[in-house]
Amino acid sequence: MKNILIFGAGQSAPYLISYLLNEAQKNNWFVTVGDMDEKTAKAAVNGHPHGNGIEFDVNDMEKRHSLIQKSDVVVNFLTPTFQYLIALDCVRFGKHVITASYENPRVAELSNDAQSKGILILNEMGLDPGIDHMSAMQIITRIRENNGTISSFISYGSGIPAPEVKSNPLNYCITWNPSNVVTAGDAGAQYLEDGKIKLLPHHEVFRRTWDVEIENLGMFEAYPNRDSLLYQKIFNLKKVNTMIRGTLRYPGWSETWYQIVKLGLYLNTLTLPEIAERSYRDFTEMFLPLNVSGPKLEARIANYLNISPTGSIMKNLSWLGLFSNEKIGKNFRTPMDLMTDLIKKKMPLPEGQRDMVILHHEIIAEYKDQNKKEKIVSTLVEYGDPKEKFTAIAKTVGAPAAIAAKLVLKGELNLTGCHIPTHPAIYTKVLEELATLGIKFNEKTEEIN
Repeated sequence: MKNILIFGAGQSAPYLISYLLNEAQKNNWFVTVGDMDEKTAKAAVNGHPHGNGIEFDVNDMEKRHSLIQKSDVVVNFLTPTFQYLIALDCVRFGKHVITASYENPRVAELSNDAQSKGILILNEMGLDPGIDHMSAMQIITRIRENNGTISSFISYGSGIPAPEVKSNPLNYCITWNPSNVVTAGDAGAQYLEDGKIKLLPHHEVFRRTWDVEIENLGMFEAYPNRDSLLYQKIFNLKKVNTMIRGTLRYPGWSETWYQIVKLGLYLNTLTLPEIAERSYRDFTEMFLPLNVSGPKLEARIANYLNISPTGSIMKNLSWLGLFSNEKIGKNFRTPMDLMTDLIKKKMPLPEGQRDMVILHHEIIAEYKDQNKKEKIVSTLVEYGDPKEKFTAIAKTVGAPAAIAAKLVLKGELNLTGCHIPTHPAIYTKVLEELATLGIKFNEKTEEIN
């Protein structure tokens, strides 16, 4: 019997676990799900005869090694912090490993060792990164096969509430790792636009926004996502004039989050003093200089940020609870930890409501032998299914990793070494099955001057 080991049973894992339990029943495999919270792991398995949920602390080396040694493939849905640790163990014990996180450079350096062990380390096998890579490579490959070149590549990703969900003034709900929401933009961003490289420090990311219209959904705001220039090499698009990867939000998000960044509430590099007995108001006060004038904290914050004291941004900050007299109630290591906990409490997806995932590519291709230029717009919109208890995020993050694990166990994905899903052996088969699950793109092409 083949054994699948899943580390992590958080918000992105339910569909992954359900899919692999279903495949385990068909193929007489067994799925072990490990999570810090044993109840969460067992609930995810839900008594399935081909699965088991167990308590798992990634720092317990003896147990970690024992579980990995007994497995045939490991699917790591823990936070990216542990990607290298798990990959290193999998190389040591000769086990395939799949993650949905951005590839850690130290993990990429394990490629030769993985090849010598005959195993696959497959990273970025989720939604964004993941499905975005695969769908982009499918289009890029088709253009090249038709003797075309790409002059502009712009790609957007988003996980947000469905349009009908109006549960809070920021129009956002937490359906994945909230710490990634808090720290979005913390490393700045860089991209290529009209032949010019643009570099953004962290405090400018949420100021450099622009409108993007998605058919049948309306207008969104976009901000640049991390290092877009990396993808010139990944997609072999070294001659493009424009290379941008962005994130979509409902209008109004960035103007508020820019002020949170300006205050420093997102920081993960400062250690908070013991804060449990202090209020959220006290926490916010900590970020103000002494010389800012105003009769109340709210007025001083507005003066410091140079915003209207009665405008929408201040109302959003107040709604978040940053001016509340409520005691924080527990000690947090960093401001980022506190803000992560706060937005989890303030921005849940309401029971019975849907979230929505958007992937959107805009690619300009030129065909010199045909004297033609065309714009390709390819869009995926996926909604959560409250009846099935799957969010759109869980389905689109979990399905690619689950499909890849199945392909590996069935001997249909025979790559070794360290990869992301830009190889045709990966994306061709995975995209084909995703389409059967209803996860597919709508593509339109128009000739342009």
